[in-house]
Amino acid sequence: MSLLRRTLLPLALLAGAGLLGAAVSGEQEKVVARKMPAADASSVSARVIVKYRNNASVLSTGRATALSVDTGGHASAMAGPQLASAMGARLGVALKDGRSISPNSQVLTASGMSSQGLADKLAADSDVEWAVVDQRRFALGVNTPNDPLYADNQTTTTPVAGQWYLRAPTSSIKSAIDVETAWSVTQGNSNVVVAVLDTGIVKTHPDLASKLVAGYDFISDTTIANDGDGRDSDPSDPGDWVTATEAASGTLKDCTVEDSSWHGTQTASLIGAATNNGIGMAGVAPNVKLMPVRVLGKCGGYDSDIQAGMRWAAGLSGTGIPSPAVPAKVLNMSLGGSGSCNIAYLSAVSDVTAAGAVVVAAAGNDGLAVGTPANCVGVIGVVGLRHSGTKVGFSDLGTAATIAAPGGNCVNSSGTCVYPIITATNTGTTVPGADSYTDGGAKYAAGTSFSAPLVAGTAALMVSANPNLTPAQVTSLIKSTATAFPGAETGVSACRAPDATPQTSECYCTVFTCGAGMLNAGAAVAAAQAMPPTPVITASATTVLAGESLTLDASSSTVTTGRTISSYLWQITSGGSLASFSSSTTSASTTLLTSGAGTVTVQLTVTDSSGRSATTSKSFTVAAAKPTVSFTASTTTPSVGTLVTLDGSASKAGTGASLTGYLWDITSGTSLASFTGSTTSATTTLNATAAGTVVVRLTVTDSNGYTSSTSQTLTVSASGSGSGSGAGTSGTGGSSSTSSSGGGGGGAFSMAWGFGLLMLTALLGLQRRSRR
Repeated sequence: MSLLRRTLLPLALLAGAGLLGAAVSGEQEKVVARKMPAADASSVSARVIVKYRNNASVLSTGRATALSVDTGGHASAMAGPQLASAMGARLGVALKDGRSISPNSQVLTASGMSSQGLADKLAADSDVEWAVVDQRRFALGVNTPNDPLYADNQTTTTPVAGQWYLRAPTSSIKSAIDVETAWSVTQGNSNVVVAVLDTGIVKTHPDLASKLVAGYDFISDTTIANDGDGRDSDPSDPGDWVTATEAASGTLKDCTVEDSSWHGTQTASLIGAATNNGIGMAGVAPNVKLMPVRVLGKCGGYDSDIQAGMRWAAGLSGTGIPSPAVPAKVLNMSLGGSGSCNIAYLSAVSDVTAAGAVVVAAAGNDGLAVGTPANCVGVIGVVGLRHSGTKVGFSDLGTAATIAAPGGNCVNSSGTCVYPIITATNTGTTVPGADSYTDGGAKYAAGTSFSAPLVAGTAALMVSANPNLTPAQVTSLIKSTATAFPGAETGVSACRAPDATPQTSECYCTVFTCGAGMLNAGAAVAAAQAMPPTPVITASATTVLAGESLTLDASSSTVTTGRTISSYLWQITSGGSLASFSSSTTSASTTLLTSGAGTVTVQLTVTDSSGRSATTSKSFTVAAAKPTVSFTASTTTPSVGTLVTLDGSASKAGTGASLTGYLWDITSGTSLASFTGSTTSATTTLNATAAGTVVVRLTVTDSNGYTSSTSQTLTVSASGSGSGSGAGTSGTGGSSSTSSSGGGGGGAFSMAWGFGLLMLTALLGLQRRSRR
């Protein structure tokens, strides 16, 4: 089992350890890492995430469709593939089913082989789209509110600077995000949910208790979960401590011996701690709701659990867990591991962002290249900054970074840390104890784990101010409103492109190493709120005939929260001689009357109650006429077994258009004949297989999208030979049709001929009797 370890800087670095800071003037940058489990663990227990192709034949052999959830919220069955038996038989490997992640993906495990070896075997199967190692990831480390820890000039134990990272930047505190300017627009909307994918949350904390919506615990391994079972509906944090005994053997072999981190409580508080309540600290987005999604436990968590948590939080199916009542609009992931973004994470991120959720992740704390999942396309990867705007030594960096935000640092080599990040936490070293906050003493917090929630909280404010924002627009606005990095400083070198050597000293950032700039929450939220309305034109058709009318509707246009649409304006910007408006041009809907063939372009301008306007255009094709359709048949009176040639090449498109499609079909007598040639070409062949009446129809389509049809009736005789020809009459468009049949030839059995035969037989009989 391949396990990747991430540096962790979550909260209390042990007393006596060097403080985080810059490597100048006697300051120190110290990175305290949790050790990864022994690498040889992967050689005895394989764990892989596999996705089957949509058309995989194996999917029909084993899919759990029922979901059973007991009174404690424990899922005992999963919707999705459970194909260990089928795939094991194919590969000759004893496999076990793990949890399903999506309708087409699951975890598979095996003993006695490496995870990569199993992934390679699975990937070679024709029914498998991809297979990747299920790696383990780790925690990465309005008016001014009256929360006592927010303000400057704190006590000697509490950081003197208070929550410096939230306030407006100054000449000395350059990386502060200016959240108060953002609060002048919104402090968040309670309908906006932020999912915190982490270690769970201590629900009793006074700055969080009122902020939570129902979450879920996605940890499958009971040892890692540390709460007595696997997945369940309780995402409370039971503690993630690791003892020396646990680190000596078993699942947690070689993990770092440490106390509980309460990491999820910390990150959640930065996003949405109750604010202006006279207690503790302030959060970036005080009025949004927090969804705890537990994916990390003792010594981290597996990718499969993390990805299932991502999908569930965004309201996607396939995890085997009932979807949340209100899906999250933002996902914060202060976790990660080394390496490039694999296909499993790319798939999860793509699905989540397509569902409308913004994904934010910490860059990592090794001083190396930005890790997974922060380096995945579609994720906002966050680098950590010192108060002065330079990269804090522990932070990862590189071109995969999206933005940079404060990560906490110290400017002294001993004593109280001046610029850490204040977070909600707990005093318990194992199980939860008393609720508390980190400070500048032994319990100080620093790490990109705390940079990411500042961005996630800002994204939540942006979506609160403008619910119409897409994840791509949120990312774009965060980047475009960022404050430029301070640039070179005396005695500080430039950050270099990441390589195999960690950059654990302070360095000054560029857009090639730390992202687009320093997070400016005030500017980002203002930009989101200031976005103009989004005009939308809905039309009754995109192509009409000259003389016909189009109904145009703008009622689907949207504006940001708190505004209304104050006016509409319809205009013809091209093809004005071909059409005119026959109703009001200042209402939400209007009617366009066409008069000539060509292209007409209509422009809609929408203005909102703040005076902001935006325009959009839509073009329409006005056709002179529908196509004319006709076809000939080599005979309209074939006998059984005769092949009839049908030719529609004489059909014509309307002026200025071309024919783009033919379609032959039998509308009556389908059991009496069938096509032996193509039914989508100008000509085809019909085989008459039984006697009776067969009606054949040809439908042609032109480049304007118009269709016309015509039909012919063929009379199939039981014996003899048929001949004749016929030509259909051109249709007038739509589904209307006419029928015609050509002249017929001899060969058909007639009633007169049959009667004569009967009389001849009778006469011969009389002659025989007379001779007797």
